[in-house]
Amino acid sequence: MLGSGVSRNAGIPTGWEVILDLSRRLATILGEDCEPDPAAWYRTKFGVAPDYGQLLDKIAKSPTERNQLLRPYFEPTSEEAEDGKKSPTAAHKAIARLVEMGVAKLIVTTNFDRLIERALEEVGVVPQVIASADAVSGALPLVHSRCTVVKLHGDYLDSRIKNSPAELESYDTAINGLLDRIFDEYGLIVCGWSAEWDVALRAAVERCKARRFSTYWVSRSELGEAAKALVALRSGSVIRSAGADEFFVDLVEKVTSLEEMNRPHPLSVKVAVATLKRFITRDEHRIQLADLVREEVDSAYATTTRSDSLKTQYVRWSAKEKLNFHDRALEIPLNLMIHGCYWGRSDSQRIWLNSVERMARSLENSTDNLSDQSMRGYAAKVLLYAGGLAALIGDQMETLVALLEHTKVRDSRDELRSVCYSADRYDGEAVIRKLPDWERRRTPVSDHVHSLLREPIRELQPDDREFDLAFDRFELYRSLTIGRLQRGYMPLGRFGWRRHSHVDIYQVVMTELDAQGSNWKPFAAGFLGGDVELARKLLAQLLPSLERIH
Repeated sequence: MLGSGVSRNAGIPTGWEVILDLSRRLATILGEDCEPDPAAWYRTKFGVAPDYGQLLDKIAKSPTERNQLLRPYFEPTSEEAEDGKKSPTAAHKAIARLVEMGVAKLIVTTNFDRLIERALEEVGVVPQVIASADAVSGALPLVHSRCTVVKLHGDYLDSRIKNSPAELESYDTAINGLLDRIFDEYGLIVCGWSAEWDVALRAAVERCKARRFSTYWVSRSELGEAAKALVALRSGSVIRSAGADEFFVDLVEKVTSLEEMNRPHPLSVKVAVATLKRFITRDEHRIQLADLVREEVDSAYATTTRSDSLKTQYVRWSAKEKLNFHDRALEIPLNLMIHGCYWGRSDSQRIWLNSVERMARSLENSTDNLSDQSMRGYAAKVLLYAGGLAALIGDQMETLVALLEHTKVRDSRDELRSVCYSADRYDGEAVIRKLPDWERRRTPVSDHVHSLLREPIRELQPDDREFDLAFDRFELYRSLTIGRLQRGYMPLGRFGWRRHSHVDIYQVVMTELDAQGSNWKPFAAGFLGGDVELARKLLAQLLPSLERIH
């Protein structure tokens, strides 16, 4: 059920705005000044409230003249068309998509414009339109129509449209009967309608006592008293949204993602990943992609740092409970990072860097932290590993290098430092070592992250051995990056203890560098500044630490 707020973004005037403008035109014709209140002028002049039909009779006598008079209010000029005005908005197009998908089939609107009809026709749906009482009796039953648009107040090219308060107080018997069936048999998504002025429509909703299906009322601000009463009457839910465009576009994406899941109980992680995959290949969805990732990362950040209601419980949790809490909070962002960095293009690279940096802010705001101090960098480290490993497996070397070398966070002296290094200092090792049988692990964080990422990455790299090699290579690259930034300090990952019983990734990289020199593949993406001698120097500095491992 759509009100004037849905068409407002298209630059379409409301019915009352049309009446006021027609009153100004009439005053001009009569040589009078109607400002500042054209409606008050009309009441004084003619003794009644301004009426749409009467105004048309006074200004334009013939149907053709009326048609020409009204078109500019609802149809775009060539300049307006170029600016996208008075054309179907993102909301209209999203609703048409829902109809095309078979999810929605009935649209009730108080608007006079034909934007929804135009949007439907663009997707190949020709709707049944009911715009007057006499059209009700000849209409196909709603259940047999692919799509029906009920224009309660008429069409802008019909002089019988309803605008004045008196006209909105009651509907014809046929329209009332139609509304009674609709509100009894269908659920409602209400958007762009205040319920303040349309007395007859409000009464039709109030008459329906059935609660067969749900009611959702979309609003960008606090509802008025009339709307609140209707929501309460229908046991409805209020959905806050920035606007009709944002709500319906988001709704289409969620419905589409759910339909793509061929399981009876789809998980939210899979819905999010399916949505990301659809966004990431299309330029027109760059903003939606950034919003999707940002919202999920912000949610995880808030959960792991500012859940005030959990603070008293958190301190009593075991190490395992604490770690599981953080891992569950990171589940969606982690999966988005994996698939985003594997499938993403260079123009989406900043999204992944921002995600790591956002999580790293817990290193700056230690007093805001829910977790122990040792966990402050854990979330950022997990996302860095998830994105970097996926980029490596997907041969997205520029993304890998950017994550390692260009993600920054401010330290206690308000200086920018590498997340790659800073997160390492508070990566949760003290908590993970308290897990049963983990106190003697050489690289507990590395081992846990390896286990955490295995299943999410299995779709992209099903072979366990190849996954292990990629993980070792990523950790070696990370160590070299930190060595370059921290002048020699290079943390060892699990690859250091695996080199004696598995493939030695250190030797693999040394062999590649010896054979390829400045043509070594990572150099093309800017790794270590493409400096062969620096790479050799850092690898040489790392070797004594590796050789001390037995």
